[in-house]
Amino acid sequence: MPKNALYAQSGGVTPVINASAWGVIAAARRHPEAIGTVYAAQNGILGALDEVLVDTVQLPDALLARLKHTPGGAFGSCRHKLKHGAELKRLFELFQAWDIGYLFYNGGGDSADTCLKVAEFAQYHGIDLTAVHVPKTIDNDLPLTDNAPGFGSVAKYVATSVREAGLDTASMAASSTRVFILEVMGRHTGWIAASAGLAADVPHAAPHVILTPEVPFEAGRFLKAVEAAIDRVGYCVVVAAEGIRDAHGVFLSEAGSVDAFGHAQLGGVAPILANLVKESLGHKCHWAVADYLQRAARHIASATDLAQAVAVGEAAVSYAISGLKSVMPVIVREDSEPYRWRIEAAPLADVANREKPLPLEFLTSDGLHLSPAGREYFLPLIQGEAPPPFRDGLPDYPHWGWVPVEKRLPPFNRG
Repeated sequence: MPKNALYAQSGGVTPVINASAWGVIAAARRHPEAIGTVYAAQNGILGALDEVLVDTVQLPDALLARLKHTPGGAFGSCRHKLKHGAELKRLFELFQAWDIGYLFYNGGGDSADTCLKVAEFAQYHGIDLTAVHVPKTIDNDLPLTDNAPGFGSVAKYVATSVREAGLDTASMAASSTRVFILEVMGRHTGWIAASAGLAADVPHAAPHVILTPEVPFEAGRFLKAVEAAIDRVGYCVVVAAEGIRDAHGVFLSEAGSVDAFGHAQLGGVAPILANLVKESLGHKCHWAVADYLQRAARHIASATDLAQAVAVGEAAVSYAISGLKSVMPVIVREDSEPYRWRIEAAPLADVANREKPLPLEFLTSDGLHLSPAGREYFLPLIQGEAPPPFRDGLPDYPHWGWVPVEKRLPPFNRG
């Protein structure tokens, strides 16, 4: 008899994570001989621990297909570091109660760690469970894969926003704002910040300064670059990753707290930079933080990114039913011009708890601009438009209202 599957979303969501959910669920429906019911845990691993499950069999194909066009995490996500002991034991009690033989965990690096823990526990105890990690992260820092689903759409949004904000700033610079700073996500890596360089289609265009965590921040050098841009074109647009740090590795904007995985909570680098510019150079400066807007912007998603998000979900199911365990589908770039890619399986043990930094060759020698090599890498990832359906002038996104299945286990005290 076919075993059931559990699907869950984890970590920060992306414009296309729900497309991967569609890829998993739709692919499972095509293989009823191998996979029975796909249950989706609400709010990631926490929903699994609390036995809050959605029976996706109840979703008609037409409604299921709307996952491909909807941002956010349709089934809810979480940031939770799965603990050995009671939590892992509870999770396997859930698997037994619902005849779960497959786990598809859709997330980034921390989620890969969770998926690996589950896989190793099953292997150690001789439990027949196939755990496959479905990749996503807007940070693009997952190792082994050329890029991560979710990143291409965020890069497209950020580069678009920078191009538009650059034109706005240029029009006001003669008598008003001369410096605009956009803060983007990237705690430890500068993939998103660097991708903003795609906006500069001519030498004078924004962005004029890019700040990444891979290049230590020096206030004097930064201010000279800002002033040089103003002298050259009359204004300056800066894109800064939230995780920029000084030569000693200290975050400019560390807030002093950490999340469930021990990552520093950052307090906003854009206003710090804006104050530095105003106090040191005297220029009027505006700033913005892209924050959730960059990872929720499904309306300007990359068609390439959407296709890859679906592909990794479908591949995860294919790998699982073929007997592959503890793997993650990765994107392999075959060529950049014309852009060609394929999906392969990579060992999950080589992914979990590892980060892929932005290669310094993707930046110019001064570390402040996108290099030709960087442009060659990023450009294919933002290609194509895949707009959602619109109604009354706005994206027509469903408001998911799931009805969880009736529980079979006693309540779990997570403490």
